[in-house]
Amino acid sequence: MTDCFRTCLKSSSAPLCYSSSTLMAHSPALTSLHFLLLSFTLTFFFFFFFFFPTFCVSVSVAEKPKTFIVRVDHDAKPSVFTTHKHWYESSLKSVSSDEGSRIIHTYQTVFHGFSAKLSPSEVQKLQDLTGVLAVIPEQVRQIQTTRSPHFLGLKTGDSSGLLKESDFGSDLVIGVIDTGIWPERESFSDRDLGPVPVKWKGTCVVSNNFHATSCNRKLIGARYFCNGYESTNGKMNETSEFRSPRDSDGHGTHTASIAAGRYVSPASMLGYASGVAAGMAPKARLAAYKVCWTAGCYDSDILAAFDAAVSDGVDVVSLSVGGVVVPYYLDAIAIGAFGAADHGVFVSASAGNGGPGGLTVTNVAPWVTTVGAGSIDRDFPADVKLGDGRVISGVSVYSGPGLAPGRLYPLIYAGSEGRDGYSASLCLEGALDPNVVREKIVLCDRGINSRAAKGEVVRNAGGVGMILANGVFDGEGLVADSHVLPATAVGASGGDELRKYISAANSNTKNSEKSRVTATATATIVFRGTRLGVRPAPVVAAFSARGPNPESPEILKPDVIAPGLNILAAWPEGIGPSGLPSDKRSTAFNILSGTSMACPHVSGLAALLKAAHPEWSPAAIRSALMTTAYVVDNRGEMMVDESTGNTSTVMDYGSGHVDPQKAMNPGLVYDLSTFDYVDFLCNSNYSEKNIQAVTRKNADCSGARRAGHVGNLNYPSMSAVFQQFSDDKEQGRRMSTHFIRTVTNVGEPKSIYQLTVKPPGGTTVTVQPEKLVFRRVGQKLSFLVRVKANAVKLSPGSSTMTSGSLVWSDGKHVVTSPIVVTMQQPL
Repeated sequence: MTDCFRTCLKSSSAPLCYSSSTLMAHSPALTSLHFLLLSFTLTFFFFFFFFFPTFCVSVSVAEKPKTFIVRVDHDAKPSVFTTHKHWYESSLKSVSSDEGSRIIHTYQTVFHGFSAKLSPSEVQKLQDLTGVLAVIPEQVRQIQTTRSPHFLGLKTGDSSGLLKESDFGSDLVIGVIDTGIWPERESFSDRDLGPVPVKWKGTCVVSNNFHATSCNRKLIGARYFCNGYESTNGKMNETSEFRSPRDSDGHGTHTASIAAGRYVSPASMLGYASGVAAGMAPKARLAAYKVCWTAGCYDSDILAAFDAAVSDGVDVVSLSVGGVVVPYYLDAIAIGAFGAADHGVFVSASAGNGGPGGLTVTNVAPWVTTVGAGSIDRDFPADVKLGDGRVISGVSVYSGPGLAPGRLYPLIYAGSEGRDGYSASLCLEGALDPNVVREKIVLCDRGINSRAAKGEVVRNAGGVGMILANGVFDGEGLVADSHVLPATAVGASGGDELRKYISAANSNTKNSEKSRVTATATATIVFRGTRLGVRPAPVVAAFSARGPNPESPEILKPDVIAPGLNILAAWPEGIGPSGLPSDKRSTAFNILSGTSMACPHVSGLAALLKAAHPEWSPAAIRSALMTTAYVVDNRGEMMVDESTGNTSTVMDYGSGHVDPQKAMNPGLVYDLSTFDYVDFLCNSNYSEKNIQAVTRKNADCSGARRAGHVGNLNYPSMSAVFQQFSDDKEQGRRMSTHFIRTVTNVGEPKSIYQLTVKPPGGTTVTVQPEKLVFRRVGQKLSFLVRVKANAVKLSPGSSTMTSGSLVWSDGKHVVTSPIVVTMQQPL
């Protein structure tokens, strides 16, 4: 398993795996925000290739076939062909001298077309064929993981509320596109469940390790897709992974049980987080679509899974997978998700683990609900006690023989003691000297290899314990890991304090042989188990990817945050909780962190909302979650950013933290249709051909169809981006924009909503009308929002962001929309 593939499980340093959402130069909606990123990217590539000419690619390498996804005009099939597949095969033969078919998948539900191995010359020829709308290069994606139902207010004993109203999600089907599933876990029991929903058209793919009985009335479908993976990597090694829906990684089992796991008691991870484990929608049905393998998750397989899931009849797709941001017409996930939404399927996707830096959010298409990660009010303290009596806070879920009670052990910093300072500081394989490390606690830095792997390196070198220190980028955000030796994680400030302590002790030792006994750095690790009622909570997890949206800055992303830090959920047999091959411990549950874990929380909530409100569209469900989200923690103060301890912003959490009970009855929703998204793409300056590649619709981008500008998509948040210029005369210049929004009454038949506006700093916001009077459920009313701002002094290439809110309330419902204003100064 590659380190990046395991990022959300045991990440060493998420930014190494999740880039800052690199933009492609041919984006049709290139704003100055794109330009700043693009300038940096081009500068980097110029430097790289100018000073490293040996990386030039030969003609033979350039001609090597790669996987592409081909979007076709479904209606353009000549009548001479009996099937679309026959047409695809003929088209492929017409551009290739290779007689053998290289089609990997054909698609017919969310997408019309096929995937195939193509050389560059074949790509060019194929693009010129009639009926071919787009030829999209394949990306390789990476996966991005109880008390959370209680923290979210989903209590089983309530006589009313979302669980009761939705019958716990019964008969709703959640499709989990991930690493597969371990069906024998109690979380996937079908006890007391009724028959499989009659609408279900899916299947349970049987193999020698996944039998027909692996599926039941809970897990009603299971498929796997590996053609794209094998097309690039060759036949898989079936001794290390299963050619079946069975999970050999753990990620898919974990996310599936978060979304819809049954109640299991007692549940714990080797003694940690003891209690009742449950998913968000305990009676919802599950369908597993395995697309992720040891080398990653390939676009052609992901798109095939979307195609199958929608055809099978899922109501919700949960996708904890991501990659770099590209224009929507080149993004297989965005294309597959659009097709799903067009069929009425809600799509929830992880925001990525590239935080706390900005411009890191992924899965940013407006028809996808993008989910960041927050904490719950539970943690796992494991503190470092130093020889001088100081205590540095840390976290860990290590379970095994502890350090000797009351004993202090020699403490060293790996970066000062290894064979190679940099490699040693990161505790990379082979970098530590056993003669130095033996019987000591070792301080390691985060980065490159996984956090758990660092502990394994220390253990193999003879160390008795490890302290893992965050770097400056990681800040104070801590993730609890199930290490293979006594170990804990500390923040960046704690790491600095430890290095200073070690350095001072070493300095004293060098100055005086006598001081060796008293001055040498010593420490121990004290594991304190599970702590409940933690304050503040929630906080925005340090790793959670942040906005602004790199592709469409006018659409605020992430949309919401949900529990994603230290989440307990089901785990397969045969995989140790650290995920390391050498870890032979067995546990039915594991504690993981990542936006991968936040995403299925929202997927399960969406299933509950769909069960309670069958008539709601995917956009209405997202709106309900967004407009009822909160931004205040359990202290009654604004949520903080875990990485810094400072107040978090809308770029961190979007509309806020989900509140399921309030989302059940939001009062008003901002609804959207397929054609609204087409207008959005028109206003994003996408060509009609590119729009058709995304939507399968013939786009008319004439003035009559356009909604005015990108920000006029009927989204539950509003984001304005103003461009400034370097001319001194610009100072104080007045800039303005407007938003047109339409809300649908889903609350009381007769209701009057009054307006409250909190303008972003330095702006004036006016709304017409200031009162909305509804006479019936389902009635739609529109309003106009005008935002005016003055130019501010900025240095070239910089920007500033302020935020406020627009709130409609009838005294019972509070419908909140963030307003964000960004001022940019181009280079």
